Amino acid sequence: MGHRLLQRRLSQVSARMRELTEELRVVQDQMSHVVDEADEKSLRALVSETPSAAFEYREAKKHADVIQRHHQQIISELADLERRMNSLLDRMKEPSA
Repeated sequence: MGHRLLQRRLSQVSARMRELTEELRVVQDQMSHVVDEADEKSLRALVSETPSAAFEYREAKKHADVIQRHHQQIISELADLERRMNSLLDRMKEPSA
C-alpha cells in the first residue's frame, strides 16, 4: 500500500477517533444523568407502589439501557479504530517493496 494512501487512511481514522471521543464525552455525561434518574424512579416505584410510578421507572430504565448500549458501542468502535490505526502505523514502518 502506498505511503500516501496510508497517510490518508491514518488521517481518516484519526479524525473519526476524535469525533467518537467527543461523542463519548457527551454520552458519558448524558448517561450519568439518565441512570441517576432511573435509579430515583426505581426508588419512587418501590415506595409508592403505584402503576404510574412503575411505568415511569420502566420507561426511565429503557432510556438508561439504550444510552448504556450506545456508550458501549462507542467504546467498541474506538477500540476497533485504535487497532486499525496501529495496523496502519505498522505498515508505514515496513520497507517499501
